[in-house]
Amino acid sequence: MRRDTFLKSLAALAATGALPLSAWAGANVKMMIPANPGGGWDTTGRALGKALSDGKLADTVTYDNKGGAAGALGLAQFVNGSKGDPNALMVMGSVMLGGIITGKPPVKLEQATPLARLTTEYNVFVLPANSPLKSMADVVAQLKKDPGSVKWGGGSRGSTEHIAAAMIAQKVGADPSKINYVAFRGGGEATAAILGGNVTVGGSGYSEFAPYIADGKMKAIAVTSAQRLPGINVPTLKEQGIDVEIGNWRGVYGAPGITPEQRKTLTDLVLAALKTPAWADALKKNDWTPAVISGEAFAKFVDDDFASLRAIMTKSGMV
Repeated sequence: MRRDTFLKSLAALAATGALPLSAWAGANVKMMIPANPGGGWDTTGRALGKALSDGKLADTVTYDNKGGAAGALGLAQFVNGSKGDPNALMVMGSVMLGGIITGKPPVKLEQATPLARLTTEYNVFVLPANSPLKSMADVVAQLKKDPGSVKWGGGSRGSTEHIAAAMIAQKVGADPSKINYVAFRGGGEATAAILGGNVTVGGSGYSEFAPYIADGKMKAIAVTSAQRLPGINVPTLKEQGIDVEIGNWRGVYGAPGITPEQRKTLTDLVLAALKTPAWADALKKNDWTPAVISGEAFAKFVDDDFASLRAIMTKSGMV
C-alpha cells in the first residue's frame, strides 16, 4: 500500500476515534516560512510544527525561512522546489495576497495547493504616547484636512494595516490614493518608528504592540475586528462610526502537483494538529482567533479575498 494511501486510511480511522493520533506518526514535514524569523508567519509556522510534533503527527518538522517581497520570494522557492512533495507545507496569508497584487511576481499562488485557513489576527492602531492626537477621531479630522500629513506606519505594502488605512480614508471621505503609508521590513522597525514618534499612527497585530500598550508607551485607539477583542478594552472602528472590518488571516498550502489523495491526507494532518493542546496554547499566547476552513471552501475564500483586495487596492491607488 502506498504511504499516502495508508496515512489517509489512518486519518479516517482517527477521525472516528478508532485510532489514537499517535498512529499518524511518520511524516517528515518540511515547512516553508516565506518571511524572516520572528514575525507572524514564522510564529504561525513554528507553532503548527510544534503541534504536529507534540501531537505525534509527524516524526520531524524542518523549517526554511525565505523572507522578502511580502512572501513572494518564499512562494517562488516553494512552487519551484517542492513540486509533487506530499510532505511540504507553506504558511501564507492575506499579506501574501496583497504582495502578489502589488508586486506581480513570476509565480502564482494558484500553482500551489490550498489546504486550510488557520487563524485571523485583527490589527490595532496606536499613537505614540507623546502624540498631540488622542483618538481615532483626531486622526480622522487631520486625515480629512490633509491626507498626506497623517503618516501611517506598518508592514509591507499591501499588508492589512495598509489596506485598512486606505479603507478608513475612503469611508471618512478622504482621498485614499493620497494616504502617506510607510512600509517597514519587520515589526521591530515599525515599533521603533512609533516609539520614536516618526509616524503618526502605527498598525499591527494586537499581540505585537500589547507590551507597549500595557506600559503606556503606545495608546491604542482602534481595532479592526467586528466586535471588541476578548479582554481588550479598545473600541472597534465600527463603534467609532467607521465601517471598516479587516482581519490578517493566516493559512497553509501544500506543494504544486500533489494528488487529491495526498491533498486530503495533508489537510487531515493539519486539521488534527489544530486540535492539539500545543496549538491551543499558541492561540492563547498570541491572541489569535481560530478561523478554520479547509479544502474547496478555503480555495474559494482565497479567490474571493483576492478579488476584494484587488478592488480596494486599485481604488486606493496602490496598484
